[in-house]
Amino acid sequence: MKKLQWAAGILLAFSVIAAALITSFEIAMYADFSVYEKEYEKYDVLSDLDMTMEDTMYVTREMMAYLRGDRDTLSVVTTVEGVEQDFFNEQDRFHMGEVRDLFIGGLNIRLHACIVAAACLVFLLGEKADIRRIIPRTYQIAFGLTVAAAAALGIASVIDFNAVFVQFHHIFFDNDLWIFDPATDYMIRMLPEGLFYDMVMRIGGLFVGMLLVLLVLSLVPGFLSKKKAQKAEKID
Repeated sequence: MKKLQWAAGILLAFSVIAAALITSFEIAMYADFSVYEKEYEKYDVLSDLDMTMEDTMYVTREMMAYLRGDRDTLSVVTTVEGVEQDFFNEQDRFHMGEVRDLFIGGLNIRLHACIVAAACLVFLLGEKADIRRIIPRTYQIAFGLTVAAAAALGIASVIDFNAVFVQFHHIFFDNDLWIFDPATDYMIRMLPEGLFYDMVMRIGGLFVGMLLVLLVLSLVPGFLSKKKAQKAEKID
């Protein structure tokens, strides 16, 4: 039974980490839209599009609303290159539809991860397991494995982000409609590769930050037990 308790602890830990990862994506992408303004200025996107910042941010907000399922279609009429037209073409709509499925799928994974974590906690409490020992220890194990994987991905991204970016698309998409032509596709002008690199680094920073906070919390029970033991020794 103790092995089952430790297995539940491991499952709980990885479920919490999965939820933290999806939350990092959501925070990075939605918490502060001024980030997009800074990115557009950094990569001179407005010149490439011949658009105002106001119109570009309007397109951005509508696109991001579509990705999280807040609007049904990806069609935004605005002024591009001096002409009032739909910013997105059919290829944009097809690919972003696939991206939307991934994002909403990620939100569903977070929901299920939270349910699994709660179920594991209820199981451990029902078994009267030593949760002050099992939960911190299993999280620390999961933390080590996750950080190692994240570090490897981070190093690969710094060395050759384009290769990682391409491989990501090969893994998650079964077509080549994610390859755009800047001459005809406004969306790729608005979203240069450098913007994706910066966003990945932002997500990674948030994710690691969350994991470190949880790591500190996992060390608290051991610290308190040690202090309690030292106090008992002094009394004796």
